[in-house]
Amino acid sequence: MTDLQFIEHGTGRAKSRIAVKAFKGKGPRVFFFGGFYSNMESTKASIVAEWAQRRGNSVVRFDYSGHGHSERLFEECTLSDWLADSIAMLKHFDDQPAILVGSSMGAWLALLAIKALARQGLKAPKGAILIAPATDFTERLLWDRLDMETRKTLQKQGKWIRSTDRGPITLTLKLIDDGRNHLLLDHPIHTGCPVRILQGMEDLDVPWQHALRLMERLADDPASLTLIKGGDHSLSRPAEIDILLDFLDQMTRMVEVEKT
Repeated sequence: MTDLQFIEHGTGRAKSRIAVKAFKGKGPRVFFFGGFYSNMESTKASIVAEWAQRRGNSVVRFDYSGHGHSERLFEECTLSDWLADSIAMLKHFDDQPAILVGSSMGAWLALLAIKALARQGLKAPKGAILIAPATDFTERLLWDRLDMETRKTLQKQGKWIRSTDRGPITLTLKLIDDGRNHLLLDHPIHTGCPVRILQGMEDLDVPWQHALRLMERLADDPASLTLIKGGDHSLSRPAEIDILLDFLDQMTRMVEVEKT
């Protein structure tokens, strides 16, 4: 079943109604964590979902609060809201082993969700595939890149409208401030599962050196970094999609072998 559904989590002002498309098949279940200002109908999210369904695997994709079909306004939300959405999805669909696929900001959220599950004594995913991982992006890839005039605008007005190829996006000071509560790259990162990183070397949003720094922080995990010469941030060319699906196939088969 892949019809659009809505799942509520939280209480009071923190209550969120999240749009989800889920297919129930065999395990492991693949979760797709989308990027900043993206949605579950994006190219990679759709391709991963179609791949999983053809294979008969369970798959979940969803829109964070303020994204796609989910409720709330984008500029009202912060990383804490999107992390709460992500954790809620992992808890709601927890009857099968999980493999997380995170794209850009979704890779950061996947790592944070794994950390949160560990703190709560819940089972870790069986693997994570991180595509152009924008770990700590609010600080390292956004705030650190802003000129002084733009920083002053954010500090004075609380928001700044940024022009992008997807149209204007309202960035807020509270998004930057909240992101500082979730920074990962200054300390070792422990996932307890295999991690595969796919990174383009011509990525203007997430430089390949940023992915290398993440790789260095994954000191205790069986992790690998694949650099794609000529690859941009989207990594959506056919050959790049083939690499992603090959990673996913290998990781899925590994989990299936563990269960036999």
